[in-house]
Amino acid sequence: MKKAFTLMELIISIGILSIIMIFLYESYSALNKSNSFYEEKADNIRYEQLRKKVLFLDFSLALSESIKILNQNKNEDIVFLQSTNSIHNRYNPYIAYIFNNSKLYRLESLKEFEKYPLSSDSDFSFEYFGEAKSFRVYESSKDIKKQLLVHVDFEKDTDILMKIKILE
Repeated sequence: MKKAFTLMELIISIGILSIIMIFLYESYSALNKSNSFYEEKADNIRYEQLRKKVLFLDFSLALSESIKILNQNKNEDIVFLQSTNSIHNRYNPYIAYIFNNSKLYRLESLKEFEKYPLSSDSDFSFEYFGEAKSFRVYESSKDIKKQLLVHVDFEKDTDILMKIKILE
């Protein structure tokens, strides 16, 4: 009767175990790569949805008489408005969307934006909305309820095209 494993049996079992461990490690590595890829995609989708939400709330909750659209050229508008939507917990902030050097910015202030370029004493918080090819805002005719068409053509991200009714 044999009471122990032979050296050859131990070597074979360790070899089989190491082959199984290699396959398990490769599966674990592929799972980590897949998770990081999908996490990045989910973060991009969340960021795009947040941009859409902020744009929609800014314009739909705007005070209709406060909206000023300054057309700079065929791809570029500057928009000043006062809205009840605030990212920085301000009460009825003044908001500006500025498209400059292929970059879209959202500015929020307690003081009204009056002209562009902004004066050097302007006090505001700003968010970078991303690189874009164009930013345009179109107003509906005056005889119907005030509506806006907002179009942002981003360089790398999905474009935003929204028809927004101002809620007043």
